Amino acid sequence: MTRHLPNDDDISAFRQALQAAGVRRIASNQANPGKPKRNDDAQQARRRAAVESNTLQTSGRTSDGRVEAVRPSEYLEFSVPDLPWRTFSQLKRGQTAWQAGLDLHGYTLEEARIELESFLRDAAAQGMRCVLVVHGKAWGTTSDFPVLKSHTNAWLREWPGVLAFCSAIDIDGGTGAVYILLRKRGQ
Repeated sequence: MTRHLPNDDDISAFRQALQAAGVRRIASNQANPGKPKRNDDAQQARRRAAVESNTLQTSGRTSDGRVEAVRPSEYLEFSVPDLPWRTFSQLKRGQTAWQAGLDLHGYTLEEARIELESFLRDAAAQGMRCVLVVHGKAWGTTSDFPVLKSHTNAWLREWPGVLAFCSAIDIDGGTGAVYILLRKRGQ
């Protein structure tokens, strides 16, 4: 099948139609989650610890073994059996406000695991109820599935403080991010 290449008149007409419709070029190709990016000391300390850690730490609560591969656009969800349906439903609709976020882009698998564990510990210590973790949907360089997404899915199921998690609504990252509902202290 041959592809039709537009001529100059077609391109000009298209650009005029875009201009007439009020379409304008975007300034940045990065998503805006609608919340200011936090760059607090705890985040910096976690990042330093993850980068400086050259040895595999197998003492964490999350496994570093093989995990079930998930598709890039697959919707993730999990909840403990006794979580009220309404609570989980609100989380899935993006109606539970998240209080802190973590972006795992750019981390190696081991760094991401350490960073996620540290982030969840800090969030729990601060009494946070809901957090957002961006894991992305990209394939790893040596695998044919989204590595960080697949591992995050497995790690969160093992973490004792996680009551539920699900893929975010589109404005917060869609299937490239998850909302995590954390256990309240004493719960």
